[in-house]
Parts: sequence; structure tokens; C-alpha cells
Amino acid sequence: MSAPAMRRPRLGFLGVGWIGRHRMEALVREAPVEVVGVADPSEDAAEAARALAPGCARVDSLDALLALGLDGVVIATPSAVHAEQSIQALERGVAVFCQKPLGRTAREVERVVDAARKADVLLGVDFSYRYAQGLRALRAHHQSGALGQVHAVNLVFHNAHGPDKPWFYDPALAGGGCVMDLGIHLVDLALWVLDFPAVRRVSSQRFAQGRPLRGREEAVEDYAAALLELEGGAAVQLACSWKLSAGCDAVIEASFYGTGGGVSFRNVNGSFYDFTTDAFRGTERVRLAGPPDGWGGRAAVDWAHRLARGERFTPDNTRLIQVADTLDRLYA
Repeated sequence: MSAPAMRRPRLGFLGVGWIGRHRMEALVREAPVEVVGVADPSEDAAEAARALAPGCARVDSLDALLALGLDGVVIATPSAVHAEQSIQALERGVAVFCQKPLGRTAREVERVVDAARKADVLLGVDFSYRYAQGLRALRAHHQSGALGQVHAVNLVFHNAHGPDKPWFYDPALAGGGCVMDLGIHLVDLALWVLDFPAVRRVSSQRFAQGRPLRGREEAVEDYAAALLELEGGAAVQLACSWKLSAGCDAVIEASFYGTGGGVSFRNVNGSFYDFTTDAFRGTERVRLAGPPDGWGGRAAVDWAHRLARGERFTPDNTRLIQVADTLDRLYA
């Protein structure tokens, strides 16, 4: 006798601006879910989201969403409230998929992870670049042993535009500037590719409109450069920025170099979405992956499939704390 079909998880969406609505669209299209409610202070945003799931309710708070009897909630609100909103849902036994950063500090992230562990509830964070075909090809190339001993990593994320929401520029609300917005992806993907080695040392410089910053609360940075020394001695160079005169919309790169060769993930012609991955050996170059690749919503879709399978808290969530701790040290 075959097992009975699993009920589709009932999802609510807290925050349905551009990113929240994009994730909702991906989940409606590609995941076995039922959208039962949305909450957003913008009537236009809420109604645009409801058009993706006709019949779902519009409510005015997380409490009201949770009252709909959710299995999971997708959170895409300002960074300052991510941790508390995630904890509120987790303590009610509701799975969480949250936009990055999960918290503004390692302590906030640790509290969320502790709540997920205590409730034994699935927790996901939208580290979307992990799901790009090119980065997966890069990671597999490294895991094959083709790079030998990795000793150098170069990471770049320059956004020529910068965020369009005022809260991004408030240190208390955002927790930081381009490092919290863009650098967090770079730190996560470097540690993820290398299987989360310990970070031994961090040094950094941050700037706001060309002025060096000393304190985290002084202002949000629009340019940052950092050097991370990893367990085993690998050197990770990182640079990220908002509103840089880069000559294109974005410059995004993750390159790894070892004793056996190199591999690089780079955006194409300034695109935020199209990437190539090439492997190097001496002067030789081999293409491992290229566009098109609709990767943006895959992290959310993967989380939803795991929720539908009944998965719960996993010890891998503790790695979220390592990423947040590395950012804390970069801001120190």
C-alpha cells in the first residue's frame, strides 16, 4: 500500500515588497504549498501578492498570520525585526524562511537558532547564491580535489545603485551597510564552498562617502574591504560597495585559487542574474557553467520541499552563527 499524500504546507508571507513577492511567485510556481495569508503595510504590495494566490487573506500583523494556522512563514521585512519575528513564529511551532540577515549580530542569530532547536522546527535563510548553478559547479569542482590546497580567495560585490529603502541607511535598523547587505553573501559562500573552516583573523576597513568609519553605530558603510585568515592559512580578500562608479550595474566575483588550479564565478556584463563559472589550470580555461539560470527563488523552494517532507531543525543551522560572528568581527 502506498503512503498517503502529504498535506501541502500552509504558508504565510510577512512582507511582500519586491523580494518577498519574488519569493512568493517562485513558491507558488514550483513548490507544493498553499498560500493562506499575506501581511504588508502597503496595500499595493499586498494586493499584488494576493494576485499570485487568489483567495489568500490579507492581514495586518505576524500575530494575525500565525492565527491562520500556518505550517511556515516567509519573512521579508526590515533587518531590525528579522530575529524577533523569526523567534515569535518558531516558538509557535511554525517553520521560518527569512531574508538575510537572520539577525544584525551573532547574538541575535544565536537566539533564533536556539529557538528553532528548542522547538525542533525547520529554519531557512535566503542565502540564494548557494543555489546558483555556477556556484554549485564551483563548489563541486573544489570538492573533486581539482584545486588542490586552496590558499587564496577573492570575493567582490559592487552594486552601482544601492538600496532604495530609507531603513537600509539607519545603523540601528539595518545593522550595517553594504557588508550586511552584500558582504554577508560573500562571507557565506566562501565558508560554504570550503565547508566552513574556522575564521582565525579578520581585519577590515569601512568607509561612508570616502570617510573612514571607526564604530558600527557611526554610520552605515558604502564601501568595505576585508581580509580573513581561515583555518589552514587560506587568505580571503573581500570587497563590497554601494553606489560605486563601476562602469556597470554590478561587479560580482568569487574566485578560488589552490595548488592544483583555480576556479571563478563572475557576473556577465554587469548583470545581477547572469553568471559564468570557469576552471583554470595555468593558462587553460574551461567553462563549467553559464547562463541562463533562474536561481533566484531556489533557496525558498528547497525550504518548502523540505517542509513538505516533514523535515525539522538541523544542526547545520549553527553555521548561520559562524557567518554572523564573522560579520561582527569585520565590524569590530
